[in-house]
Amino acid sequence: MSPAVPVREGYATIHGRRLFWKVAGASGTAGTLVTLHGGPGATHDYLLSLLDLAERGYRVVFYDQVGCGRSERTPSQDEYTVDRDVADFEALRRELDLGRVHLLGSSYGGMLAIAIALAHPTSLRSLIVASGLASVPLTVREMQRLKRELPDDVRETLDRYEARGEFQHPDYLAAVQEFYRRHLCRLAPWPPEVQYSLDQLSIPKYGTMNGPNEFTIVGTMRNWDVTARLPEIRVPTLVTVGRYDEVTPTVAESIHRGIPGSEFVQFENSSHVAFWEERPRYMETVERFLRAHP
Repeated sequence: MSPAVPVREGYATIHGRRLFWKVAGASGTAGTLVTLHGGPGATHDYLLSLLDLAERGYRVVFYDQVGCGRSERTPSQDEYTVDRDVADFEALRRELDLGRVHLLGSSYGGMLAIAIALAHPTSLRSLIVASGLASVPLTVREMQRLKRELPDDVRETLDRYEARGEFQHPDYLAAVQEFYRRHLCRLAPWPPEVQYSLDQLSIPKYGTMNGPNEFTIVGTMRNWDVTARLPEIRVPTLVTVGRYDEVTPTVAESIHRGIPGSEFVQFENSSHVAFWEERPRYMETVERFLRAHP
């Protein structure tokens, strides 16, 4: 990050909980890009490659969702819902006086971005769904397909321990890591920011909403599906996905088909974090899209 790009960070009390935020760059004619991390339960850190866009004239905003990272945990898991995350985004946007924003959501953040576009369309200038999902059931089916394509010994290990409900057994976790190396991040080693977000995963939020791992979604969001409502989204939209993505191109294409006039870009050498795996091309793609919708 160039020293010429100012970075500020702080806390805002939103719906009674302290949320951590970071803003890079100054407000200007290029506009403001708000980013939404995934998980649910990760931290904003794995999105920090998007600081590149602050060097290109954008004000880039990161924050940790409630229960995640440096933001406040809650005593009640009832607060861990999609609707709460939608409401928190809108309240934080107003608290920080961001105006209408470009919104980029990654993974669960992409799902959240779709929910925000449906609930608060006038808050957005554009929408970028980065390896996001509109249907958890479709995503689960696709992830199960990817799991069936794993080497026999890896797949058998996963099946064996899942049947026992032993999701924390070391052999099971090692097999999960093989899935992640193929479909979450194909770089070796992982960028420190990606590793940090995984290491700091909020188990209460992830376990409540998602489940024990990326391809075992048995939490409260397991039936979430807004595919039928995608045609309601009228803001300019870019859908991005990696060829080897755990949230597969089939999922991304269903979003692209559903949102009228949306753009679709697939990154051929990437899995779930193309903004690291093909960083220069990803930034060029996003910047081109944003400049088309100032």
